[in-house]
Amino acid sequence: MLKRILVLLIVFALGWIGSTAYTTHLSTPLLGGSDYNLQVFTIGPEGKTKEDSSRISKLAPLFNSFVSDEAQEKPSPYDWVKEEQIKVYGDRIIISLKDAEWAAFTDTNSMDPVIDSTANAIELVPKSEEDIHVGDLVSYKSDYADGTIIHRVIRKEADETGIYFVMKGDNNPSQDPGKIRFNQIERVVVAVIY
Repeated sequence: MLKRILVLLIVFALGWIGSTAYTTHLSTPLLGGSDYNLQVFTIGPEGKTKEDSSRISKLAPLFNSFVSDEAQEKPSPYDWVKEEQIKVYGDRIIISLKDAEWAAFTDTNSMDPVIDSTANAIELVPKSEEDIHVGDLVSYKSDYADGTIIHRVIRKEADETGIYFVMKGDNNPSQDPGKIRFNQIERVVVAVIY
């Protein structure tokens, strides 16, 4: 019962924060007297417009204390496509990427719900090990499976042979076997289109 009440309070608070962040500017900080700046933007045919700013972005730690370790922040893909590379118009969207490639997926369920067979992706060929970051989705060749695998980089480490990557499908219970070297990585997913 206490858990249910706590969840309801969190949902209510998040709803209040969302509406407050969008409609008003808080005149007093909510926690500890510090500034908590959150920028809210709208993207439309005219480009990005600033809607409002509020002092609430540092509330995340408060809410994270109520969330299980499993649901805590996880590494996201690297910021491959910068904001200035995306142009939104009324009749089209232009993403300026040099040497981009298109990719489709098979229905393996290993990356559900992020990637499924109905999704399309834009990928880039990484130039070096430094281009690969924890959180990135990469396509690679494996010694233990046929075809190309697209999984998330969960660790980047080094051993006596050099840099290697540990991969895992988001929907898989365990990490992929083996150490994946840079020469096995073919591409990095920089956009998923549904």
